[in-house]
Amino acid sequence: MVDQWKAPESEPVAGDDKSWKLLEKTLLAGIQEQRRARRWGIFFKLLTFCLLLVALLSLTPLMEMERGAMSGQGYTALIDVRGVIADKEPASADNLVTSLQAAFDDPKVKGVVLRINSPGGSPVQSGYVYDEIRRLRGLHPGTKVYAVISDLGASGAYYIASAADQIYADKASLVGSIGVTAAGFGFVGAMEKLGIQRRAYTSGEHKAFLDPFEPEKPGETKFWQGVLNVTHEQFIASVKQGRGDRLKDKEHPELFSGLVWTGQQALPLGLIDGLGNASSVARDVIGEKELVDFTVQESPFDRFSKKLGASVAEQLALWMGFQGPTLR
Repeated sequence: MVDQWKAPESEPVAGDDKSWKLLEKTLLAGIQEQRRARRWGIFFKLLTFCLLLVALLSLTPLMEMERGAMSGQGYTALIDVRGVIADKEPASADNLVTSLQAAFDDPKVKGVVLRINSPGGSPVQSGYVYDEIRRLRGLHPGTKVYAVISDLGASGAYYIASAADQIYADKASLVGSIGVTAAGFGFVGAMEKLGIQRRAYTSGEHKAFLDPFEPEKPGETKFWQGVLNVTHEQFIASVKQGRGDRLKDKEHPELFSGLVWTGQQALPLGLIDGLGNASSVARDVIGEKELVDFTVQESPFDRFSKKLGASVAEQLALWMGFQGPTLR
């Protein structure tokens, strides 16, 4: 029997094994680096696209206004009063006043339409816009202002509308709500049931008046009601000044009670001058059917920033369950 000879199996050399592991790590590191570079490349491409989109959206209103300014001999300026009238909102006094000033300074503007769809808001913001409209009307008597109410023109929105030369609305629009409100909550009973004690330290007898964690004090409640009454009287005086003899308040004292009426009902009451919309007023009343939007537009970045969260003061007000005077 012949023995079969076999060659001895070669055992791996320790140095070769280390080399292979090093090579493997190097290759894996290269692959990971490529993946990382690819991810960053995608990120920067998306970032560039977003920045270009934001720039385009920011310039669009200006481009539209410029196109309108280049066409024809004249046009009607359109300014939107949409949403709550308050600081830092699209319908803030600063935005509306800027829009109004731009419209009145444009020699091609033959009339201004305030397209209103708002429940009202701050009496301060509304009064600021009201005063500015009357000031600009005095400086530019040839440029008329027409308030056009779409769905809702209530409270502070009607405050602003009353400064216009004329007010129009749809027959089903809601108009009026000439009143003032301030709302809050009381947590005294709930705190007693939960065994929670309120500890407030103030300097000044009434510094913490209307504290929702303390029982109401008749004297402070009476004082606050007086503040609301004065604000209401200011509102009424401005509406009377703006509407003049057209307002049938002597026959209908309920006009200043905070109630609202449809456009069809508001017409004989003198709250509005006619039925119509922005397009019909531009075409039939002003005589310039082309509408050029002068509304100050927030940039997409500003809108995104606002959605990230409210200010500390606003959050505290909500937490305390208190809301300041609001025209309603």
